[in-house]
Amino acid sequence: QMQAPCNDRILLDDWHIVADRAGLVEGRPFPSRLLGVDLEVTRRGERADVVRSFDGSPVTSRQLYGYVWACLGTPARDIVHLPEAFETDRYMVTGGSIAVKVSGLRAVENFLDMGHFPFVHTGWLGDEPHTEVQPYKVEITEADEILATDCKFFQPVASPTAKGGMMVAYIYKVIRPYTVALYKSNPLQPGRLDSITLFVQPVDEDNCIAHPFLCYIKEGIDEPTIRWFMQLIFAQDKPILENQVPKRLPLDPRAETPIRADAVSVTYRRWLRERAVTYGAIPAAA
Repeated sequence: QMQAPCNDRILLDDWHIVADRAGLVEGRPFPSRLLGVDLEVTRRGERADVVRSFDGSPVTSRQLYGYVWACLGTPARDIVHLPEAFETDRYMVTGGSIAVKVSGLRAVENFLDMGHFPFVHTGWLGDEPHTEVQPYKVEITEADEILATDCKFFQPVASPTAKGGMMVAYIYKVIRPYTVALYKSNPLQPGRLDSITLFVQPVDEDNCIAHPFLCYIKEGIDEPTIRWFMQLIFAQDKPILENQVPKRLPLDPRAETPIRADAVSVTYRRWLRERAVTYGAIPAAA
């Protein structure tokens, strides 16, 4: 399938991760790719320069949360603000950059799907016979984000600090077309939430790199354990994602029959249609 250039203004004028700063070697160009455009990222002291590979022209870039970000167009807004990342009693853990051979929109939708927990993450995030997804609320907020609340699911090992199975409360938020966050109850500090944000780098329409960013309350846990748990879970998701057919996300409401548990997925596809996002998608028939 030929890769057409990205024409979605909402994506071209947004910020996307192009490198994890920790993986860059001083002065050595790191090849990256964003929305079908080949880039080179080079760390120079505190700076990180991003240029287009074919002609060396500079790309607007910034650093935040331990990542290098780029915008191929003119930034229409700021990089996603994560309040948790500025709380001093949390670990900020980059969960590794995981290349996945599927549209980034599919990766976001998979992240929103609680129904797969018992089957894909058996013994960790779900278990039979606890397979039912209870009804939850979905709304579009004033900030134009998708918010799913009242999500509850029984989990044998909900987090690295969990002692035994528990009902876990979740909040999901789709912040940008390729950015989704999950907030889950902390087993040791009731009333506070651990957050996992998945920044998905659309490499091209059929490939993405998932950059999980975890803001976990420090009590009773260490960074290597948080990273290990995230990578264990994502390793279970990757083959499922890569076997999805088609690789791009169909936006036609009739394309894939959703079940009640997929209320947030139905909302996500509609939200993408209404924002004219076509890159990584199969647009709805007119």
